[in-house]
Amino acid sequence: MKRFYYGILTMVSALLLVGCHFSENLDLNEDGTGKISINFDGSELMKMGGDKVSEGKKEEIDSILVFKDFLEKNKDSISKLPTDQQEKLHRLKDFEMHMVVNSELGKMNMDMYKDFGDVSELGDVLRDLKIAMTMSGKELGKNNAQTPAGMTISEDDGTRVKYNFKNNKFSRITEIIDAEKVKKNVDSLEQMRMFLASSKYKLKYSFPRKIIKMSSDKATFSLDAKSFTLEVGFIEFMENPKILDVEVELEK
Repeated sequence: MKRFYYGILTMVSALLLVGCHFSENLDLNEDGTGKISINFDGSELMKMGGDKVSEGKKEEIDSILVFKDFLEKNKDSISKLPTDQQEKLHRLKDFEMHMVVNSELGKMNMDMYKDFGDVSELGDVLRDLKIAMTMSGKELGKNNAQTPAGMTISEDDGTRVKYNFKNNKFSRITEIIDAEKVKKNVDSLEQMRMFLASSKYKLKYSFPRKIIKMSSDKATFSLDAKSFTLEVGFIEFMENPKILDVEVELEK
């Protein structure tokens, strides 16, 4: 089972994300608390390359990784890491990750989620998922495990995501703090451009009241106007992380 699990991580980390999709989901309450999750659907990838992972065997996984427990279990070794790496790991302390894989059905889904007390405390959940994937690999004793975007735990993509909710207005804004890193990450995906063409990144956000104004003209809304969906191509998102910036005004 561990070998199969690591095979999945290796396949994902190789960036063979053919038809794979990321979904960032946020449910915001009136008081600014809520729940955020990021989902990775790699079922198409599994269908195409599952035999290489399972080695022809029928395998099935349905497990939950609690990162608070992982951090406690490995606190001695984590304390020896550079400070910046420790900080990134401890960002995951409130997250859990549910992983469901069925090689026979060609299904692979990873859902990482947490409740939050203030939306402004949130950061880049895609980056959190990358770190979580690295941790999952290390949990299996694979110290060279890579993340879905091919980064190690000490790297970042040159951006910072900030959320805010105040006076009936919500925003998700991406700051470009290192344009060279952004370009480097895009360049690293160049050979995979054809394979990533059908991959998507989607925002699915729900609010306690109706949306009366929205900054993006590409978003679609629910019938009750309390939620929206905004989907872009994964390559498009990597080339321009600010494409998912949104500002939302709710009714009073």
